[in-house]
Amino acid sequence: MSDAAQPTIAEVRTAAEAVKAAIDRHLAAVEARTGENDPGVAAAYEALALAADAYDEVLYDAHDEVTPFEVPGHRGATSFPDPDEPEAISVLIRRDYLITDPLRLRAAALRVDSAPESAASVSSALGALFAEYEPDEIAGRAEELGLEEGDSTLWVTAADPAEPGDWLAEPFEEADPELLICRFDVSEAYDDELEALDPEH
Repeated sequence: MSDAAQPTIAEVRTAAEAVKAAIDRHLAAVEARTGENDPGVAAAYEALALAADAYDEVLYDAHDEVTPFEVPGHRGATSFPDPDEPEAISVLIRRDYLITDPLRLRAAALRVDSAPESAASVSSALGALFAEYEPDEIAGRAEELGLEEGDSTLWVTAADPAEPGDWLAEPFEEADPELLICRFDVSEAYDDELEALDPEH
């Protein structure tokens, strides 16, 4: 259990009553639904899921117990990705580039997409090039495209299994270092540090 203040018996019972009320509202919404994708049912489902998660959390904090229920799409109080035995992983890649030659960049965009709007600006040229080439190919062609590579990093992190499209609304939320399995960094800063430690340099 955490070091934070533990829920009282009254708080646990209040959370339990909230689950019961949410069940009643969900059943009423299901009985009154007007179609397959009734928004009232969706809202009642979400409210029931949140109430169940809240009850699970206070029950665990107060009594070190959990319920046997798991709501799809909602993480329970004790259900977290395990970096040692992950069920799924996320591969997070960041590569930085300086735009050293905007004219070369726009010319390269015209070569892959002859529409004039593809090179109307640096932003549109970048859009055309990243639509044409995979990120690894952009890295290999950086100088040719008027770019200069900067630092890069790749993180492999434990993750919850996700349904297609689940995370697309917020794909780049802050990565949690606690879930890190391995990482690979490329940075001149590290090279400089190594050279400073090498007596032959």
